[in-house]
Amino acid sequence: MVKKLRYYARFIVVCLLLRRVGAIRELLAELDKQIVDYTSTYEPDDQLEWSLVLEEIKTFVKADSIVNVLHADQSSVILSHRLTPLTTPPVEKSTMMNLSLQEIILIGNASEQVKFSEMTIDMFRMMQTLEREKNRDEINHVSDPPSRASFEKSYSITSNKTLAYPMMANHDVNSSRRENPHKYILYKPTITQIMMFLATGFKELPANGVLLMYISADGCFQTSKHVNDLGYDCGGIMASSKREMELTNKKGVHVKEIHCLYPGDLYPFTRKPLFVIIDSDNSFAFQYIPRYFGHPFVVLMSPQELPDKLHEQLQHNGSLFTLFLHSPLTAFCLICNILTIKMHLWERANSYVDRFITEASRLFTSKVKPDVSYIQFFGDDFLRLLLLRYVFCHVVLRHHRAFIGEQYLPRCQPPLPLASFLDEISLKKYVRELAKHLDVLSHFENFE
Repeated sequence: MVKKLRYYARFIVVCLLLRRVGAIRELLAELDKQIVDYTSTYEPDDQLEWSLVLEEIKTFVKADSIVNVLHADQSSVILSHRLTPLTTPPVEKSTMMNLSLQEIILIGNASEQVKFSEMTIDMFRMMQTLEREKNRDEINHVSDPPSRASFEKSYSITSNKTLAYPMMANHDVNSSRRENPHKYILYKPTITQIMMFLATGFKELPANGVLLMYISADGCFQTSKHVNDLGYDCGGIMASSKREMELTNKKGVHVKEIHCLYPGDLYPFTRKPLFVIIDSDNSFAFQYIPRYFGHPFVVLMSPQELPDKLHEQLQHNGSLFTLFLHSPLTAFCLICNILTIKMHLWERANSYVDRFITEASRLFTSKVKPDVSYIQFFGDDFLRLLLLRYVFCHVVLRHHRAFIGEQYLPRCQPPLPLASFLDEISLKKYVRELAKHLDVLSHFENFE
């Protein structure tokens, strides 16, 4: 009976990954019934534990739809935020755009964030963002529950409750071309596990392959006022929830936190193309990583602070920065206090976002002259989408009245010539039209 309950819980994870929300609702109802049957017949003392599991699932599903899009009959619209030909930003490729995203490491250690099955909402959103949408024929084949054997083949669990989903890219057996990058998903890993999976992803990179590391975690702040080494004296992010007692050696020198991932820990992995996304309240510590080896290297960093009202709203429901990278329109609605929206308004609003992304892509390759790393990464569909959504995030927040101050804006390294984007009339026009369409112009400064 316990195996059956665990099976339902695991299958709900699969349905979440495949965006089969209708199946999730049915499974939640069935899981609730099975819990009642099990605890009333076998183990009454287990009722609280299983009830907590059920509540965790419901909270996760609720957080996943933080902005509710409604049909005309007031029923919720199920949206997919995976990459499709319609959402892939157009680009005129050059010979320099020859890199391809192959290996991905997603790390989650945000202590107060909603989670389910050792996966935080930020990790889940980024996982969806970095997947291509399956066609309808493929989706129809997953309507039946997978066998236990097939489930365990796709999802393996390492020690210390750290998930390592070696999600192999879907590809034709007669072709070496990957449809999706290979992913490792690590929940509250130790620093040892992070370094091990980084080394594994680094080792598996083919020629012209890119390793992407995404981290959503609490900051680890350096207490010393003296900065002698930018790689280790500016703090970093907490790799796991474990904390060692503060120690000093015999000479009274402070010992650094051993469970902190420092910027300097990434230096060896810049020997190959590396794309890093840091979503943390100490993200700016990673802006000084040098390019010793000359390979393409980019870091996207979240704002370190949020306005108080948004901080309270998002404390458990995921990061705003990750939300912009996952669903720019959802993030835009959230910062304008739009929590429900009709489908016809959503679709029209999305057209303005798409126009912004298309125009920003054109500017990237024609007018703006960014660091060569950006151009090399720009040829990959996933990385191009992330970069352009980063630009959308920066432009929107820069003009929003609640985000006044550098601590409320994202950063990137190498620095993008963002002034070119911020002052571009065509981009400001699309943001203004979007705000006007949703009747939220009062949230923004004068665009004229």
